[in-house]
Amino acid sequence: MGQSLSEPVITKQTDSCSNSAYAVGSSCMQGWRPSMEDAHTHILSLDNDADAAYFAVFDGHNGTNISKYVCEHLHSRICLCPLYAQADLPGAIKQAFLELDQHLLNDRCISSREKEMSGTTAIIALVKNGTIYCGNAGDSRAVASVAGKAVPLSKDHKPDDEMESLRIHAAGSYVERGRLNGNALSLSRAFGDFGFKNCSHLSAEEQAVTACPDVQTFHITPDFEFFILACDGIWDVMTNEQVVNFCREKLSAGVKPDIVCEELMNRCLAKESESSDIGCDNMTVILVCLLQGCDQDEYIKKISKVSKKN
Repeated sequence: MGQSLSEPVITKQTDSCSNSAYAVGSSCMQGWRPSMEDAHTHILSLDNDADAAYFAVFDGHNGTNISKYVCEHLHSRICLCPLYAQADLPGAIKQAFLELDQHLLNDRCISSREKEMSGTTAIIALVKNGTIYCGNAGDSRAVASVAGKAVPLSKDHKPDDEMESLRIHAAGSYVERGRLNGNALSLSRAFGDFGFKNCSHLSAEEQAVTACPDVQTFHITPDFEFFILACDGIWDVMTNEQVVNFCREKLSAGVKPDIVCEELMNRCLAKESESSDIGCDNMTVILVCLLQGCDQDEYIKKISKVSKKN
């Protein structure tokens, strides 16, 4: 269980952006934690590829520098990867995750101790030519609303997952009470955390903790309405279905995406610092509405019609 303040910090950093394809809101909140270790970004048109949009959440632990570093650099490294120019976007995402992790290890601006002890999850959604490429390392999550139903775009990486556990044990570590080595990490993939990446005879993908992402691809059909990227401060409190239903209800009522994010965090925040630690974590949410030819008023009507049918 993480350390908690006597009172939560409920000040939010909220932002929004939109174009003909997207209406996007984001918000983050420190909550009960002593510091804010999350980072996030949303870019509707990438500098290196104007036809691609990029959305990402990074949930840092034991420090802020690594989540900020990855947030600042990952999207550029994906676009500059040779595989990206060859239209192999899943391959480019995987290669960029691993290369940036190695670059992070060699960066002198972050102390060796922080590199060893600190890390960050990464959940990204790169959208190009009507396709969502979702890359994930860790336990932040992306979920879409498709015809009113919650559809996971990523799979959490937890130490007690069978495949993750096999890799962890093969690298000389163990899993106890759902955590790596009993009292360390509650996730099994991350940038940083180089104290768990020191087996010289193993590749980066085979270490107890790896930055290697799972990448899933989804074609955006007319039924795709929106997707949410968030850290586990949200998903530990609410299910995929609860989050999708919450967002749909608010959007149908005409609430703007950025305010929906704020209200979702308010819903998840624990009223007091409980022993379970649920609702006490940093929280970050990005809500991406897929307009698909609608203006925002038409989009609200479309969402409302689906809600009534369900």
